[in-house]
Amino acid sequence: MKNSVAFLPSTLARFINAIALAALTSSALVATHSSAADVAAAVATAAVATAAVATATVVTAPAIPGVTSAGTKVEFIREGFEGTEGPIAAPDGSVLFTETRANRITKIAADNSVSTFLENTNGSNGLAFNDKGELITVQVNNNQVGVVYPKGKEKVFTKEFDGQPFQRTNDLVLAKNGGIYFTDSGPGADVKAEPRTGVYYISPEGKTKRVVGINEITRPNGIQLSRDEKTLYVANTGGEYVLSFPIKADGTLGERKNFAKIPNGLQKNEQGALSSGADGLAIDAEGRLYVTSNAGVDVFDEQGKFLGGIPVPHKPQNVAFAGKDKKTLYIVGRGAAYKVAVLTPGFAGRAK
Repeated sequence: MKNSVAFLPSTLARFINAIALAALTSSALVATHSSAADVAAAVATAAVATAAVATATVVTAPAIPGVTSAGTKVEFIREGFEGTEGPIAAPDGSVLFTETRANRITKIAADNSVSTFLENTNGSNGLAFNDKGELITVQVNNNQVGVVYPKGKEKVFTKEFDGQPFQRTNDLVLAKNGGIYFTDSGPGADVKAEPRTGVYYISPEGKTKRVVGINEITRPNGIQLSRDEKTLYVANTGGEYVLSFPIKADGTLGERKNFAKIPNGLQKNEQGALSSGADGLAIDAEGRLYVTSNAGVDVFDEQGKFLGGIPVPHKPQNVAFAGKDKKTLYIVGRGAAYKVAVLTPGFAGRAK
């Protein structure tokens, strides 16, 4: 993917620049026999200053037909959030997303103002609104799927399958018939347990089925439906492809297909494991699929052809269309939030 800025669009670049500047500053202080406290303070100040400069750097999107015009600004909103996942359009046009570690759901308004939407969310991650205005989430503090909003209307749909608790419920998508597909990406990096990854379906009647077998996908992550809801997309963070499955009349899935190849392939993540970074998914009104990856936001057509990518300074984790007419793409990841104006609105048939 061609990068449209003159610096590495990642937190790594900031870190490298900060370390370089800090090293030069501390060497100068040592040469002048400054105290250890002075050296430490200089290192910290240099790192903060360099990160601030990187944050202020203008990032622009390339021309992607039907998606972005060349030079469209990727607007920085804010960083410092405690986890950034699960963005979704709220009924008023704002965007909600989860700060999983802070156990809250946060709201960003059209003017970029930030406020708390909901506290004590049981570590909510992926979000979906049903036609009653209830907010359904996958929850990681006590792995389950259920309603967290409005307050007083909370309910749990499922928290185990075949007598075994879920390991890390990750993302979900709500079908128009009320059925819910969700992923279990296996134990977190800090949990020592044999993985039992899978994809599940909660039928409109409330019965939970496993629709992709245990560990058939290395790390199922983001999940999304096509516009006609005949195809289910699943991001496999541990593989090079976004996968697709035809949906049968009973909600179960047909044969798996490698739908779209992440163009930058596999890279080592923070834990040293190979990862494509494929995470959150969203679709627009013409059926294009937007995928967060190691490189930014990759965009594919309905046949899985790569159309281009939107660079993001922080490695993104999830995306959603919101704002007036859903013509703003919100991107969250690594504690930061961005937005970019798009040419084609998000799909209007679901909140996400």
